[in-house]
Amino acid sequence: MTDSNVYRTLLESTRAIPWRIEWATMQFTYIGPQIEELLGWKQASWLSANDWADRIHEEDRQKTVEFCISQSQQGVDHEADYRALTSDGDYVWIRDVVHVVRRDDGTVEALVGFMFDITERKQAEEKILQLQHELEVLSYRDSLTGVANRRMFDTLYPVEWAKARTSGHPLSLVVIDIDYFKQYNDHYGHVQGDACLRLVAQSLDSAASRSQDLCARLGGEEFVLLLPSTDAATARSLAERCRKLVGQKEIAHARSGVGRLVTISMGVGTIIPGDQDDPSVFLDRIDRRLYQAKSAGRDRICDVEA
Repeated sequence: MTDSNVYRTLLESTRAIPWRIEWATMQFTYIGPQIEELLGWKQASWLSANDWADRIHEEDRQKTVEFCISQSQQGVDHEADYRALTSDGDYVWIRDVVHVVRRDDGTVEALVGFMFDITERKQAEEKILQLQHELEVLSYRDSLTGVANRRMFDTLYPVEWAKARTSGHPLSLVVIDIDYFKQYNDHYGHVQGDACLRLVAQSLDSAASRSQDLCARLGGEEFVLLLPSTDAATARSLAERCRKLVGQKEIAHARSGVGRLVTISMGVGTIIPGDQDDPSVFLDRIDRRLYQAKSAGRDRICDVEA
């Protein structure tokens, strides 16, 4: 067996797919027969660089072709990951490792390389990214009630504050506290207390129904609604809707000081932030209104300073 036949046998016995393209004609002078098993396209159908480009997934085609041409023109060896189309309409992730063959005068003579099937690796990477995304979502979600948590509120509040200051649109906050919740827990137990928190959270979340609205649990029995582009009248109306929705749940509370059902108290405020305004000061102001509502008898809304 000649040396060339030995080399060909070695190349064609690997899982990697060898190939060569002449730079002047952009024609394949060789591609390994493994290409047919991997992609389904006949070995003889790989005639030119256009056949290679046409068999790249349309979402990857332009950037891959432009990158490879640019690198090759500069005589730079390179690698490219892309989705190659199979003959039956599916795709396989390919890593193309390209070596630029140059003449003595530095001009490009040919491109040679290997195609590797990296589908399993890509699927594993995508699974990891998916899991990372799910963990990130969970890190912003209150595990008990399913609404956003304090971390999410602390992240979005300054963003919405800055947007309101720039746009001149009103920003509203509603801070909510479940009335006599300690007495509820003491009487019914923490399992029932957790169920109560979930029911209240569902009511509040359904009231803040726009995609830009945020319902978050600040901690314990305290919640907040972050309402971008919401004026004072609308915020007050939404707070009243929250109070009614919680009432409609008819959650029994034998130790409440304001009736026999679970109720909520709320502080409400609206601002068009100016350069001198501070988001933490505004939040403190709404907290004070909440405690004014509680001091005034609970099961009510306070939207003005005492």
